[in-house]
Amino acid sequence: MHAEAGFGQPRPTSRFKTTHWSIVLAAGDGSDKARSAVSRLCQIYWRPVFAFICRRGYPANDAQDLTQDFFVRVTTGNFLEHADPERGRFRSLLLKSLQNFLIDAHEKRNCQKRGGDFQFVSWDDWMAEAPSQMTLPPKALESWPAERIFDVRWATTVVERAMLQLREECERRGRRRVFDIVSPFLGAERADVSYSELSKKLGTSVAVTKNLVHQMRKRYRDLLRRAVAETVESPDQVDDEIRYLCSALTLAET
Repeated sequence: MHAEAGFGQPRPTSRFKTTHWSIVLAAGDGSDKARSAVSRLCQIYWRPVFAFICRRGYPANDAQDLTQDFFVRVTTGNFLEHADPERGRFRSLLLKSLQNFLIDAHEKRNCQKRGGDFQFVSWDDWMAEAPSQMTLPPKALESWPAERIFDVRWATTVVERAMLQLREECERRGRRRVFDIVSPFLGAERADVSYSELSKKLGTSVAVTKNLVHQMRKRYRDLLRRAVAETVESPDQVDDEIRYLCSALTLAET
């Protein structure tokens, strides 16, 4: 899986109006809208949270329960009281909060299982909604620090959500087959793309194929940039966070 930094998009001049920060900060009022917002966060970020907990030595079943309990704490606990947007990156705050949460893991084991009275999307539904295309080798799962696994899973989540959005756009335009053929090459360098082979599969000329790949790559990068922008407080942080994302994915391939 690949992503590229420095996409060359103009930076917005105003603060973001809808980010994961705003979802977190709004979640403490207990309203249906707030609960829906937190459910969205659970669906987006359960993979890095679950992977981190597993790496800390918890069996899968316990890690599932702790993951759901963690997001309940995000909604109802002190986490929201200390959610300071000036800290800048949702990723960093989420990881710090998760580390603090696991310090008190024994207490969490005694809490009501699977989120208490809070009705999240079922675990199986989370899995089915957006299955990850990335599998970490067993050696990495056993030897990497939990923080590194969290970062890799976070980066993968952001990239795969951008790719999912692109796929949905292509489906609406009747171009799902084009997406299936071209998508593996959207993060590749030009030298890694055989346009002649792609043109044969697509039934188009090489020139048309090159333009198609260029347009889809441009749209993918735009969607990825937007996905990253939702996780930071300021537009000035987007480029650095994309570089961090790319670094995490590079580590996953080594």
